Amino acid sequence: MSIASALGLGGRKIRYAIVGLGDIAQEALMPGVAHTGNSEITALVSGDPEKLAKLGKTYGVKHLYGYDDFAALLASGEIDAIYLATPNWRHAEFAVPALEAGIHVLSEKPLDVSSAKAREIIAAAARGKAQLMTAYRLHFEPATLDAIRRIRAGELGDLIAFTSCFAQMVDPANHRASNGIEAGPLFDMAPYPINAIRYLFGAEPLEVVSAAATRHPEAGLGDLDDTFAVTLRMPGNRLAQFTVSYYANQVDSLTIAGTKGSIHMDPAYGFGQGLVHRRRIGDKESHETFKATDQFGGELQYFSDCILHDRSPEPDGEEGLGDLLVIEAIVEALRTKAPVTVAPLGRTRRIDPDHQEQTLRPVSVPTPVNASSPTRD
Repeated sequence: MSIASALGLGGRKIRYAIVGLGDIAQEALMPGVAHTGNSEITALVSGDPEKLAKLGKTYGVKHLYGYDDFAALLASGEIDAIYLATPNWRHAEFAVPALEAGIHVLSEKPLDVSSAKAREIIAAAARGKAQLMTAYRLHFEPATLDAIRRIRAGELGDLIAFTSCFAQMVDPANHRASNGIEAGPLFDMAPYPINAIRYLFGAEPLEVVSAAATRHPEAGLGDLDDTFAVTLRMPGNRLAQFTVSYYANQVDSLTIAGTKGSIHMDPAYGFGQGLVHRRRIGDKESHETFKATDQFGGELQYFSDCILHDRSPEPDGEEGLGDLLVIEAIVEALRTKAPVTVAPLGRTRRIDPDHQEQTLRPVSVPTPVNASSPTRD
């Protein structure tokens, strides 16, 4: 096989519509589409005509649609797949009709804001015989996959505990601050540590042991709970804890500890920089900074490859459902102030670190159009 063929160059490309042109689409995914080699943008969907016009010109995209014209896009023959980056609670609204029409869907996480909606999306994919992937970019990131390999090889011994803190100081003017719990840190940020717990332990949480939420009036976020702290019980008497916040200064770390050693990652979830390991195995300590990659381009390249070769992607709809089942149990624990059993999933499919790693180089990011970072200046 030639190098060009191996990279997907010169072959068929999956034609994407980008649905939702906020900061994550403009600053993270769209700049890297061209260098995947197997993907291209052929349509844009937004409720903002100025975004459509300017981004259409920047990326050479002629097919521009408002949200109300989405059905026409699905029937147009102009796309094979969509990248879905609307607010969380609008995922099923676009994913279900697309999948039923046989259009493949790469959806940002969470898959939606309830397990019922997630199941609707999964069922639509089955009906339309279309591929569905939840956009867990870390499933392809080298530092994350290295940690999984080490755990599976037994370097940490029997896993005992996980702890994580993930925070950003959100601008009160951002939409995340004015759409309730479904836009708050529990749905927006907690999928990162929850998913990390599930892929590092290779198991599903059994119970929400405790959950607490607080709000700080000085944050200016209205009646939104801005900080959540959660303890989960895992199989085998293991515990996992995390805190997510919209009002703490930026922090992005996790620690996974076992009977023989531990891995501390800081940063652990971010993009645009290389993730970092600080490992302690027995009495030996080591430090490793992994090369930065285009995490979004990598996940898109992987998804397009799955479509081209008719393979089910690993972070599929069920993977997205798994995190929502945990989040729903957390919401119930907050309401009852008591432990809550997580609805069983029975998931057996896990990350394959030897076949999922993506190492596309980082790309430059153009100035966004009518979209801003969620964090305060």
